[in-house]
Amino acid sequence: MSNPYRLWEVQERSNTGPYCDENDFLPKIFAPKLQEVVKKYEIQYDPNTPVPADDDLADRVWKAGWELFREVGLYNTDTHRIINVSDEEIKEALYNASDRYWVGAGKDAVLWKHRRVEDTEPPFCLFSPDITIDEDLFYSMCLAYMKEPLLDGFCAPILEDAMGQKIRSGSPSEINGCTEHIYKMRLAAKQVGRPGTFFVAVGTAEHDSGQIAVSNNEWGVRQTDARIIGTLTEFKTADTLLNRVIHCNQYGCYSGNLTGAIYGGWCGGSEGVAVATVAYSLNGLCIYGSIFNQHFPFHLNWGSNTTRELLWPIAVSGQAMARNSKLLYTSNGFSNAGPMTEMVFWETACHAMVSTVSGWHLWEMASTRNKYRNRATPLEARIGMEVGHAVARQGMTRKQANEIALKMLSKYEHMAADASMGSQYQECYDVTKGLPTREHYDMFRKVKDEVAALGVEFPY
Repeated sequence: MSNPYRLWEVQERSNTGPYCDENDFLPKIFAPKLQEVVKKYEIQYDPNTPVPADDDLADRVWKAGWELFREVGLYNTDTHRIINVSDEEIKEALYNASDRYWVGAGKDAVLWKHRRVEDTEPPFCLFSPDITIDEDLFYSMCLAYMKEPLLDGFCAPILEDAMGQKIRSGSPSEINGCTEHIYKMRLAAKQVGRPGTFFVAVGTAEHDSGQIAVSNNEWGVRQTDARIIGTLTEFKTADTLLNRVIHCNQYGCYSGNLTGAIYGGWCGGSEGVAVATVAYSLNGLCIYGSIFNQHFPFHLNWGSNTTRELLWPIAVSGQAMARNSKLLYTSNGFSNAGPMTEMVFWETACHAMVSTVSGWHLWEMASTRNKYRNRATPLEARIGMEVGHAVARQGMTRKQANEIALKMLSKYEHMAADASMGSQYQECYDVTKGLPTREHYDMFRKVKDEVAALGVEFPY
């Protein structure tokens, strides 16, 4: 089942829910309630245990997230109304949610299933560079990612220019850019023999009109693909986002709820980030009708989530959702370092390992904090996906993962604030063939061997 939960009953509350001035929502409603539930459920961060193995802690985080979502709801910045959902409705939505979906088409269709804590089933691997890219490099990067054997789904880089013109949100240039985006994704998939690959598309669409314009089963975003619909940080939405919710459900494609709780912002510290991440997943289910939630909690100052204060909430919230729901959710890595640095490989390996043993699926990797054009390659994503498959296959426990994570963190955590930007895609990949240079691959291989020496049993 992939039906949205009571679509129009919930959407109506965007116009009829409690009124609140936008300047009051976060300081007077959201932050006090979050602080209250963190204290009530005795949630406390332990920097020495980036991967807790405490089931009771995970269950308390689930209860806190549930209470936060029920009491805070989702704020619409256009109508200044709060969309609230009751306990009974959350229970009903969770009961009717499916724990698995077939995504993609034909021979390339993949069964995407809910994972448990320390699950021996490998994670669903969604490859994504999560960066903007030059127009003349876009197709090459799509081709390079589509060649990755562990790829279950693909989200392409973002175009800022199309036909030599700067893309402007809500304008004809955005529709043109979105069309170019999906056309080149489809061509890359076809040329590597994977025409039915599951796409999350199109990232170039900032406005709802761009996203709606490329809904087409022949050449565009298919009903077997998904869209990402963001929740504004923290716990806000807007009509342009709700327009996408309605369109995706009426068109018939899947959708994912995109969230990024900020460490050091309104969520406070690691405890608040963990609780908010759980609450965001309930929002994705009940209000957006999404089949999965994509989470990228990140550090306010660094913009990454590979250091221990972010790995802890990723681990705890993943375990909370794995133990108490059937939901699907992807852990979106954000590294400090850039491509062709040993640091980015270590960051991705650690993020993927922690996420996988905690019940997550993987979405890798936003290199260089997702901020710099052309600075991503498939190789950093590859090491994460290979780690994910390896630790699931070998049945790694949370305790074992914690021991290895501490060793991995010692290799890069001290460099988080001033990490190297590394190289651009065209400097470490053959643009024509979509393959890594020898230097780039050798660095990948070196770090992979060192990760294996720590106890990750790669199958190849």
